[in-house]
Amino acid sequence: MIHETIVTTAASDGRPHIAPMGVRFEDGLAILAPFRPSATLDNIIATRAAVINFTADVCVFAGCVTGSKKEWPTLSATVVNSVRLADSLAHTELELHSLQDDPQRPVLRLKSVYRETHGPFEGFNRAQSAVVEGAILVSRLFMLPADKVDNEMAYLQIAIDKTAGERELLAWGWITAAVARHRSNSKQSDVTREPNTAASERR
Repeated sequence: MIHETIVTTAASDGRPHIAPMGVRFEDGLAILAPFRPSATLDNIIATRAAVINFTADVCVFAGCVTGSKKEWPTLSATVVNSVRLADSLAHTELELHSLQDDPQRPVLRLKSVYRETHGPFEGFNRAQSAVVEGAILVSRLFMLPADKVDNEMAYLQIAIDKTAGERELLAWGWITAAVARHRSNSKQSDVTREPNTAASERR
């Protein structure tokens, strides 16, 4: 089972980094597999620490992956050399146990050394789940065909229309804008390449 969480880390100079990331738990260890390049990976290697944050604020997921908002209040972790989200419902502090290196997607195994609960989790509604799924889509726009993205977004829009509150609508707006921005940039790249292709064919 993969849990969609917010992983916070700190650079060697203490700068916080916040990233939505799926986490698996096996044999008492948390497993992360970030794609390179990854600030999360670099920070964990440098500090040997990370924090898993559990939050119902889907704006954090959407804001990070779309670039609409990257900075969120953080606090120093209790035990490890890292930071946690100030407004998380719960967090788990981790220390690096092992690293299975890979040129594309290393696997990090981390052990829990401290846990704390800060507030009750009342469950996601459908719109919150849709935003999380939309954020995952945005993070993979570079590798997904356009028709698949369109179909997924159309289905998720149903949950947004029926159950979204103010924060979910804000987050969903960031996601739809990111998809549109990606499409626009892709079209501009195609137009830029076309003259070069034509010139090559004429030669």
